[in-house]
Amino acid sequence: MTSLTTGYRALVIGGSGGIGSAISIMLARDPRVASVSTLSRSTNGFDLEDEMSVRRHSDALVAPLHLIVCATGALTIDGSRPEKSIRQIDLSTMMRQFAVNAVGPALVLKHFTPLMANKDRALMVVLSARLGSISDNGLGGLISYRSSKAALNQIVKTASIELLRTHPLYVLAAIHPGTVETPLSAPFSNGHHLSPQEAARSILQVANSLTPEQSGGFFAYDGSQISW
Repeated sequence: MTSLTTGYRALVIGGSGGIGSAISIMLARDPRVASVSTLSRSTNGFDLEDEMSVRRHSDALVAPLHLIVCATGALTIDGSRPEKSIRQIDLSTMMRQFAVNAVGPALVLKHFTPLMANKDRALMVVLSARLGSISDNGLGGLISYRSSKAALNQIVKTASIELLRTHPLYVLAAIHPGTVETPLSAPFSNGHHLSPQEAARSILQVANSLTPEQSGGFFAYDGSQISW
């Protein structure tokens, strides 16, 4: 991460998942990094759906942080597969999709942004999905997942405007990692897919290249901008 100060401090949320784990390992190999912390439900009890848990874990970290990657998200929750039709919409399933894919990352922004460096360049990447694009939707289906990711994109865009006032060097962006060989996307993969290592490398390369003027944007793993 050549755009960050030497001795930068990084945090990966969702660090036990396929992409999060690969990103953590890659960052740990960077000779310019001072520390890489990880949070996840399975390793240290970090619960994205519990604000007390989010706050408690943020309070335990040492500031400043220069890079946060929020590598969380769910396509299938509690065994409920994405809807193929509006007839399959289920209230509890849809609420969980929003809790995990939109509200959880919003809580991360609320409690972890105060830890970010405000005098040096700082980056926060939130993993979104191309399926969250409203204009790039020609197939339909997956209403709960699509809607929750569209909400996440709005959260990122809106938060970036507010943060620019206090953190002029802070870049906040939503990145689509591509179709990756992970338990999340494997059941729905029907074409070319990336290894977690390839996705991690691409995500970090895109994040490293972003400028403050691009904060709040929605990008693909190849660096191209995705329409809302």
